[in-house]
Amino acid sequence: MHKAGFVNIVGNPNVGKSTLMNLLVGERISIATFKAQTTRHRIMGIVNTPEMQIVFSDTPGVLKPNYKLQESMLAFSESALQDADILLYVTDVVENPEKNMDFLEKVQKMTIPVILLINKIDVSDQKALGDIVEKWHAMLPDAEILPISAKNRFGTDMLLKRIQELLPESPAYFDKDQWTDKPARFFVSEIIREKILLYYDKEIPYSVEVVVEQFKETDRSIHINAVIYVERESQKGIIIGHQGVALKKVSTEARKSLERFFAKSIFLETYVKVDKDWRQSQKAMREYGYDLK
Repeated sequence: MHKAGFVNIVGNPNVGKSTLMNLLVGERISIATFKAQTTRHRIMGIVNTPEMQIVFSDTPGVLKPNYKLQESMLAFSESALQDADILLYVTDVVENPEKNMDFLEKVQKMTIPVILLINKIDVSDQKALGDIVEKWHAMLPDAEILPISAKNRFGTDMLLKRIQELLPESPAYFDKDQWTDKPARFFVSEIIREKILLYYDKEIPYSVEVVVEQFKETDRSIHINAVIYVERESQKGIIIGHQGVALKKVSTEARKSLERFFAKSIFLETYVKVDKDWRQSQKAMREYGYDLK
């Protein structure tokens, strides 16, 4: 008997979805930084054993969209409700359960198993946690509730065991040696974008898109050319920094992470270009891979 299924991770921004995904998959495939709206796509991570295949899917945090990019991000999150065999709804000990009720109402109507994960319990006490569990039980009466700390790996083994029990019988959906549905270029752009999220303030990281224009791989090395697109000329100046210092720092840190990720020598060249107001453009959305249609 072989089991296989799609386990989709949803929830509001900054509750720890990407940290959890990386822990469950055992590969660092979702950007996990301290900034909201970090994940923009649906990213799959595949766990294989001889008896089963779990296809985990990390999604952008659910939010009320203010521009086209966020509309696309919400569409990715909502698409995860359509094809899940098991849904992991992630919240944490500080979040208001009534945030984004529209999305929660869709979850309430689901007939598949829903596991509600209350993350970050390391920053809460027993009584407060009890109150949170009661509140969530009233809102999602059919969901199994599991308190966890993804950061401290608490409760995640129990979660994995429960997922395995709930998985439907099915042949594998992907080859058994495959661990993600995304190509190598995708991870290059995500790693560069992660460094930008870490090193720049305010709006800058959110107005950035990274496109890999060249990816040439040999047995020992990879040569990469990447373009960092921003929405305005002033942002281009900030990304590059005085005498190119800021861009050099981002490129160096990205190169180190890429070398760890691919286990090869990386030669990385980065350029900065302006694509005016790309987050509002349907054409840009399609070109950058955000169009679900």
